Amino acid sequence: MKLIDGKKINQEVKAEIAKEVEEMVAKGLKRPNLAVIMVGEDGASATYVGSKIRTCKEVGFESTDINYPESVTEEEILRKIEEINTNDEIDGLIIQLPLPKHISEDKVIEAIDYKKDVDGFHPINAGRLAMGLPSFLPATPAGIIELLARYNIETEGKNCVVLGRSNIVGTPISLLMSRKAKPGNATVTICHSRTKNIKEICKNADILIAAIGQMEFVTADMVKEGATVIDVGIHRVKSDQTKSGWKIKGDVKFDEVAEKCEYITPVPGGVGPMTIISLLKNTLLAAQNKIY
Repeated sequence: MKLIDGKKINQEVKAEIAKEVEEMVAKGLKRPNLAVIMVGEDGASATYVGSKIRTCKEVGFESTDINYPESVTEEEILRKIEEINTNDEIDGLIIQLPLPKHISEDKVIEAIDYKKDVDGFHPINAGRLAMGLPSFLPATPAGIIELLARYNIETEGKNCVVLGRSNIVGTPISLLMSRKAKPGNATVTICHSRTKNIKEICKNADILIAAIGQMEFVTADMVKEGATVIDVGIHRVKSDQTKSGWKIKGDVKFDEVAEKCEYITPVPGGVGPMTIISLLKNTLLAAQNKIY
């Protein structure tokens, strides 16, 4: 069993991005600038946004941090998005989700200029991904692809099972795994809450990607010997074994599944560290006009 070390790959990619930024600046080009809009004071979201801003600084990006109270109107958010859309100094824009119930996430996402949509959520980017055209890839699926590539895990002709069909992870990673590329060219099955015989389907997977949102859903009897297992889940549970009083678990019952795997991602430290770095890769591509 080999652990797929997301922290290690994060550092490698971060160094590569920083080098490219310094080369851009040396040529007299401006530094990439990522704008982040956050609404409300959700603790987990604030921590995540803070991590994005810190990572921007580490790789030499500029960042624009915009915070609104939970009472902000949808109209005000949409006005700010339009302002950023027309600001040539800002290359990428992300909206920290979830938003308060009185604000339509769909409206907000669709209002973003798709050329600045470094989250990869805009319908144009989603459609271009589905058609195999250049686009900004959603961060978590992009991070998974990066891990598979860096560990030279063979995907061509392999059976890949994706647990979960969300627009953020399940659907886009299924498209990426089936596309004509490396990694890619896999035969992909998507399983979800209405799938029958889910255990048998999973057991046929050479590559199992768990993004179903249920803690320790994947058990050893669902996994093929020698499989690669990618765990996207993240669940915070109380624990008297840690200083913080909390423990992070995934969608996979790691201790029993790991013994059967050739490769497996831990939680934390697997897919998670790749998400922010994928956003920065998209922002760099936007600044370099390499997608559109």
